[in-house]
Amino acid sequence: MPRLEGSSPSPPTNEKRPARSLFVFVFLWKNAYTMTVKLYMAMSANGMIARADDATDFVTPTEWASYSAAVGPAGNLIVGRRTYEVMTLQEEFAELVDVRVVVVTSKNVSMMSERHTVARSPREALAIFPSDAVVIVAGGGLLNASFMAEGLVDEISLDIEPVVFTNGIPLFRAASFQADLELIDQKLLSPHEIQLHYRVIKK
Repeated sequence: MPRLEGSSPSPPTNEKRPARSLFVFVFLWKNAYTMTVKLYMAMSANGMIARADDATDFVTPTEWASYSAAVGPAGNLIVGRRTYEVMTLQEEFAELVDVRVVVVTSKNVSMMSERHTVARSPREALAIFPSDAVVIVAGGGLLNASFMAEGLVDEISLDIEPVVFTNGIPLFRAASFQADLELIDQKLLSPHEIQLHYRVIKK
């Protein structure tokens, strides 16, 4: 068909615009999801996060201050039902009353704040938060293992207390998985307490 005078020429049929559009789409999609999931726990030197009766009397005020410093700015916390029920009995938990807490459980739980809610799975819990959030996962052992087994954890911070004991609740339990870690930071919380900060190597 002849081109009318003054009209713009048609673009060449071999122009690779679809490829460029695909590149832009992939770039935006990859950068839209920037959520960081951090597993943060205090534990004994042999990997126990609580005694068999759920007591955490070995955790020091120094460690709690470190924990609060992580949870406060994030403004959120994901825990299991048992951990939630234990935490709400502790005076220190009052400091976190305004934190958005999600309890992962299949059972009914009495919430102590309207900012606390229930999710039925790790992925459902994460879906509650914005895609650019820094999310703190903090036990117990079953929940920790569930998040790790599903490959949802990006970083792990462990505050190591100077004590060992048996008959306790381990950092991970009831799930089979392996994850390779990269040590990205370490610092002393006190002369006898150390924090190890790892990045989970995704495959």
